Amino acid sequence: MYTISKAERQLKGEITLAGSKSISNRVLIIRALCETQFPIDKLANAKDTDLLQALLTSNDDVRDAGAAGTTFRFMTAYLSTQPGTQILTGTERMKQRPIGVLVSALSTLGAQITYLEKEGYPPLQIGPPVSFGANQRVQISAGTSSQYISALLMIAPTLPQGMELELVGHIVSRPYIEMTLALMAYFGIEHTWEGNLIRIAPQKYQARPFVVEADWSAASYYYAMAAFADELDLQLNGLFESSVQGDSVLAEFMQAFGVKTTFNQQGIHLSKTGGTLARQFDYDFLLCPDLAQTIAVVCGGVGITGRFTGLETLRIKETDRIAALENELAKVGVQVEAEPTEADAAEYFRFSGRAVVSKPAPEFATYEDHRMAMAFAPLAFFGPIKVHEPEVVVKSYPDFWRDLETLGFVVQK
Repeated sequence: MYTISKAERQLKGEITLAGSKSISNRVLIIRALCETQFPIDKLANAKDTDLLQALLTSNDDVRDAGAAGTTFRFMTAYLSTQPGTQILTGTERMKQRPIGVLVSALSTLGAQITYLEKEGYPPLQIGPPVSFGANQRVQISAGTSSQYISALLMIAPTLPQGMELELVGHIVSRPYIEMTLALMAYFGIEHTWEGNLIRIAPQKYQARPFVVEADWSAASYYYAMAAFADELDLQLNGLFESSVQGDSVLAEFMQAFGVKTTFNQQGIHLSKTGGTLARQFDYDFLLCPDLAQTIAVVCGGVGITGRFTGLETLRIKETDRIAALENELAKVGVQVEAEPTEADAAEYFRFSGRAVVSKPAPEFATYEDHRMAMAFAPLAFFGPIKVHEPEVVVKSYPDFWRDLETLGFVVQK
């Protein structure tokens, strides 16, 4: 457990953010599917990325993805294209996270995948691609995790007939699908996307050097601190103005919380807008679900009522993130309530109340979820807080606590 505190309500300094985990993991899969290796500069230093890189170069018959959901999903599709038979497993929590939607789609394409324990869940036995790609057309729920869809798209050009992927229903997390397709296009893969049908013909990935942009999800924690600070002068290096990351929407909507973003050659500079804050912040997080936890904490910290929708995928992340937010925000006096809606209406959640960090220091659980640890850390602006299992940040941002110390936070380990 760490105790986090900050003596002054100012945020000044410079942080060079690590490469995006989302981009890094996709580019690693593309490189593994490419016939020629190519250099990747500024690859994420996240544990998930290191693990994926190790699994892609492993010759072991049993490969353990640990608690890394993206890694498990991408490896499921990748191993379906590889010779031999492998077992893909993970932590006990991973064995509780559904994989059936992806396995069903891969099986339709001809993959040989068997559940070794509970139907629809890891671990998996993945056989050789004897008839993989015999079928070209496959359907998948568009309301499921975009990582299932991205996993299928990346292997599509390597299949004998390519792939016609039909997204059934309302599409969630569309920017992550667009990110995948944009990265594939960088490496020479053409596609068409008409309505809910994505077509990718058989093609070969073309090797090209690649530079990974910094992670906008990681930037969100500094935006939260910026919203809480009385004095603000912060430079975040490595972010691109023309970003393939959906979370770059931060630069626009954080103005509602008094944070101004200025792009420069190194990345972005954060300063105060000087404007009056709104009383309520309404937002649909369907396109950027990974920001929801951070912005929920921001709303509580500045005392703005948040009214969120588009949180459908939050219950199947590293933890049930909605339940986790409800539990932990209650410790500082912020309420989370589901608003009653009509049968077919979107589900709304209301975050109300102003966070009060009192003594003794509130202790926040992290639920084996890196984003819970980092989303709640900015509350240290209002008084000392304690964070359980703080090392969980290694999943996506190993240097997080060290970087906080450079900005004047005291991290007692």
